[in-house]
Amino acid sequence: MAPILFRLWRHVREEAAKGNGVAINLFARRLVTSCHGIPLGGIGSGSIGRSYRGEFQRWQLFPRKCEEKPVLANQFSVFVKRSSGEKYSTVLCPGSPEVLKETDVSGIGSWDWNLNGGNSTYHALFPRSWTVYEGEPDPELKMVCRQISPVIPHNYKESSFPVSVFTFTLYNSGKTAADVTLLFTWANSVGGLSEFSGQHFNSKIMMKDGVHGVLLHHKTANECPPVTFAIAAEETDGVHVSKCPYFVISGNSQGITAKDMWQEIKEYGSFDRLSSTETSVPSEPGSSIGAAIAASLTIPSNAVRSVKFSLAWDCPEVNFSGGKTYYRRYTKFYGTRGDAAAKIAHYAILENGHWESQIDAWQRPILEDKRFPEWYPITLFNELYYLNSGGTIWTDGSPPVRSLASIVQRKFSLDSSRPGLKDIIDVPHQNDTASDILERMTSVLDQIHTTTSSNSAFGPNLLQKGEENIGQFLYLEGIEYHMWNTYDVHFYSSFALVMLFPKLELSIQRDFAAAVMMHDPSKMKILYDGEWVGRKVLGAVPHDIGMNDPWFEVNAYSLYNTDRWKDLNPKFVLQVYRDVVATGDKNFAQAVWPSVYVAMAYMEKFDKDGDGMIENEGFPDQTYDTWSVSGVSAYSGGLWVAALQATSAMAREVGDKASEDYFWFKFQKAKAVYDQLWNGSYFNYDSSGRSSSSSVQADQLAGQWYVVIVAIF
Repeated sequence: MAPILFRLWRHVREEAAKGNGVAINLFARRLVTSCHGIPLGGIGSGSIGRSYRGEFQRWQLFPRKCEEKPVLANQFSVFVKRSSGEKYSTVLCPGSPEVLKETDVSGIGSWDWNLNGGNSTYHALFPRSWTVYEGEPDPELKMVCRQISPVIPHNYKESSFPVSVFTFTLYNSGKTAADVTLLFTWANSVGGLSEFSGQHFNSKIMMKDGVHGVLLHHKTANECPPVTFAIAAEETDGVHVSKCPYFVISGNSQGITAKDMWQEIKEYGSFDRLSSTETSVPSEPGSSIGAAIAASLTIPSNAVRSVKFSLAWDCPEVNFSGGKTYYRRYTKFYGTRGDAAAKIAHYAILENGHWESQIDAWQRPILEDKRFPEWYPITLFNELYYLNSGGTIWTDGSPPVRSLASIVQRKFSLDSSRPGLKDIIDVPHQNDTASDILERMTSVLDQIHTTTSSNSAFGPNLLQKGEENIGQFLYLEGIEYHMWNTYDVHFYSSFALVMLFPKLELSIQRDFAAAVMMHDPSKMKILYDGEWVGRKVLGAVPHDIGMNDPWFEVNAYSLYNTDRWKDLNPKFVLQVYRDVVATGDKNFAQAVWPSVYVAMAYMEKFDKDGDGMIENEGFPDQTYDTWSVSGVSAYSGGLWVAALQATSAMAREVGDKASEDYFWFKFQKAKAVYDQLWNGSYFNYDSSGRSSSSSVQADQLAGQWYVVIVAIF
């Protein structure tokens, strides 16, 4: 293990010297917190986390960048006055005195951080959450803040919007009326130290349909695209909205201070007295600026009132370190000019009730199903948070919008005379399907060979005429594992997509179908043994879709040579067939069938003795990459047997009778070999005869499980 760690350490240093990142950095220390709640925003448009304490944290607005720490100026606050003389004011977040003591006396440390939190309760059910403030700070005022983001199954429009809505419902149980002001403050920041980089500015939003707001224009540093935030509130009968478009949180920028802004609300309950000329100038480097919006209302005794706020952001471009830029999915509906934040914030306030009814209709049957233990549906929904905060990116499906000259043109033809192909495809002479498959593969590849996607994993080129281009979807294996769409584990997580957003799942599979046909001979160093190998071999399913240049430079993972992994190709076949069954999409089946065929043919090289069963090669050549396997194995072997069965079934779906019979015959042979692993109680780990061979692997029946699952759809 020590040699691998040394090579990894050296690799990290070498890439850092070049200004590059690495897929895995075991030597970097990360801030880890345990107070995360439901994040903000839809899918693939950037994510802002929120803690159960009310903090806005874990900023993921740019690829592979995650700023964990909260921006403390981003808060909801409440101010209450009663005719009997009682006054209350507090930020709706338990204070952190150690941090606040370090702030400027004119900054947010001057605010009232009085919330104890002892009578407040946080609830989470992704994509919704709600916090109940039971008599805090006013003992006779109950407040419920409902947070909702538009993650709506089978909705491919609003689900892409970068926005969240916060609805406050206030219950006055007191004998006197309560004058209440709710305040929403927001720093011109994208997390970390970005607020201090300078040249940021704010502006007012013109009121429309009772929706008031402020824009915060952030001039992002470090070659990241600019971001514009919008904070907004709805003015209704009985609810008055006012705004402070600019205040100074810290530093030397000129303008009203955070302390003065707070005192204005505390004393007068609105910003109506502020000069209308109080507009923003660009912030000075080292200074931090923010904006605020306030909703004021009077709640009679024993009455209930509500107030709506929204937060939206607009960052239409996605820039990857490899040099390519794409547009996000939501730009299909709001354009790419970077002026959409106000429109999205406005739309969300007017439409969020409809969103919530759709989400409730989706969740309620599962929540009310008495067959499930109480914890199960809650966990089921909340684990979907990763669709938002897994570094997800949802593009509009178009080719990159610039740096096209950097794309290496590596066209290759695929015909029956290609030597490499003969090595991969080995079928009985009586099977006349091979030539037909080659013709279809060549046709598919001819479509892929364009100036923007030559020899790439650019799946939209597999769409047939008239099919909708839903865009392309990326997510990281983990916040600290910077590989997009890691396929060996997508095998497990993909059920969320195929059941809730099946068009996104098919999009991912088209990308990998195109990737099967890629051949990238450029060299990469394998950390396991220090050998140099080609990045991607024709016929192999890549481990991931890349890191710095997704879709064009795959296999960011370099610990082992994954072209020799035994689980990736079978997992591709199983997922594709499951998706065909689940969606009934015949066009998809026809488009990816050549890739399925080639992926299975590629695996023939790992059947060393010709018995129909693949053999592992004595190193961790599957997803459990610290466990070596030799010979026939329960995990990889089970996946192979299941994949043969699935390929036969898929051949039937596309009308390929010869291939249907051929793969069924292969399935019967491989199954007989696999059954020899059975020891009377379970399948042995592998057939090597080593001390670990009789071990039982918990996930050994993954292939069999997939076959059973497919029958459910």
